[in-house]
Amino acid sequence: MSRYLNLADRFGSTLHSEEDLGRLPADDLKIPREDVEILRSLGKKKHEYAVLPVMDERRAMWTATNDLRMTRPPVYVDEICWPEMNGEGELDLHCTHPFARELEDFLLKELYCYEHGLGDVIIEDYIESPLVVYDSGFGIDEVVDIRRTDRNSEVVSRHFHILLKSMEDVEKIHEPEIILDMERTRQYTELMEEIFDGVIPVYQVGARGLWFTPFDYLIRVLGIQETMVNMVDDPEFVEAVVKRYVDCCMVRMEKYRKLGVWASNNSSCRVGSGGYGLVSCLAPREEAPTHCDTMQMWGCGNAQIFSEVSPAMHMQFSLQFEMEWLKQFGLNYYGCCEPLHHKMDLMDQIPRLRKVSMSPWNKWDVAAERCRGKYVMSCKPNPAVFAVGEFREDLAREEIEKILRQTEGCSIEIVMKDISTVDYKPWKLWRWAEIAREVIDGWYQ
Repeated sequence: MSRYLNLADRFGSTLHSEEDLGRLPADDLKIPREDVEILRSLGKKKHEYAVLPVMDERRAMWTATNDLRMTRPPVYVDEICWPEMNGEGELDLHCTHPFARELEDFLLKELYCYEHGLGDVIIEDYIESPLVVYDSGFGIDEVVDIRRTDRNSEVVSRHFHILLKSMEDVEKIHEPEIILDMERTRQYTELMEEIFDGVIPVYQVGARGLWFTPFDYLIRVLGIQETMVNMVDDPEFVEAVVKRYVDCCMVRMEKYRKLGVWASNNSSCRVGSGGYGLVSCLAPREEAPTHCDTMQMWGCGNAQIFSEVSPAMHMQFSLQFEMEWLKQFGLNYYGCCEPLHHKMDLMDQIPRLRKVSMSPWNKWDVAAERCRGKYVMSCKPNPAVFAVGEFREDLAREEIEKILRQTEGCSIEIVMKDISTVDYKPWKLWRWAEIAREVIDGWYQ
């Protein structure tokens, strides 16, 4: 087994490599007293923030937006360049046990976002302990050359080796093997309950959706340029690869269903590449922490590598296959970095689509004409504003004003993401969040 649910990534929302946490043997769960005290202190602070009245206000705001009756646009900040954000040492880890350090890191980052006002963060009055799920993956992993420009950064340049070259290679993509380890799950849950006893509740939770985006995976084994060329020169091969991959994803979905792994993401849980999934029409978190019907969940998809691909080819090589996955969900989020304003006819074909990604490369005014009263626009300002040099507050303000002006009458969320760098000046992101709040306050008094 090479993949499983990572406790530190929203505690059970996505899949990560075994090395992240699987290094802990089952009998190595004795946490030092000093570590327990550190975690309890952070848990107390989390509880104090969670019961503030503003949290209910934010839940109502997010729910109204996702219900297409927005009162004011919520702001969400994610995909932060954390190695650059620790200017005052407030993200330093002091625990010594690996499991405790994972928990400490998660809690510190969650509290950091609230304390620095990074959007309309919701702090919940509980900590989640995920099901431990081992997932073998698809039988073929990327072989990649990496080039770094900053040894501390998680953002790197990649050159992918071509692993699938012909029809004979398609079967190298295997159906994943899924194992639910309830004994390991019980051990982790009991440990967390012991650590946070009397401080904050611990709830067990399954997988709150998966990042389903076929070409994010396939370009790693097909190559980017090679994929684009083959869509013209050998379209049957590309279609066969995508179909095989999606078929294997559907097998994964069914195995998750049979094991009761799916969990409601109608909560302060990110959906797709946007913000929170709080909405009125799906099962709430507390009703389906496991064994959730996917028709009571958000799904997501995208083909962000298709930014320059025509609508017809987008449908032919990606969306027609993605539909098999997307039609299983009660609501859907579509898109990431690719422009979609000129592909709204495609968006209209996605079943129960509720949110559409509007990256900086979109014409927001054009998309607004098609989204108004129909879809939430997940509007994404350009993170280049944080890059090397002076922080241009005027440009940050103008972009947010442009979004609000061009999407008037629409339900929108403002999502700052893909923050590769803040030039080691974390105050830039803090200040951007202040500016966003100031501009929105001015429009929605």
